[in-house]
Amino acid sequence: MPAVRVFVTLKPSLLDSAGRTVAGSLQHLGFDEVQDARIGKVIHLQMETVDEARVQEMCKKLLANTVIEDFQYEVIG
Repeated sequence: MPAVRVFVTLKPSLLDSAGRTVAGSLQHLGFDEVQDARIGKVIHLQMETVDEARVQEMCKKLLANTVIEDFQYEVIG
């Protein structure tokens, strides 16, 4: 059965305070190579069939707030 994995993150122009906190904490723990972190969400959808236009519609209508968030998706299976 096909599935879709949707990735939702804040737009790059917006401050991601949670991501900044994670990046700072990792640096504090000695992981100096971390320059930035962005926090987002992953949504896994099991589907009977995958219609990419319908997936985009789902993202725009419910899964992502397109005013402040970007989304990407990948079809698996």
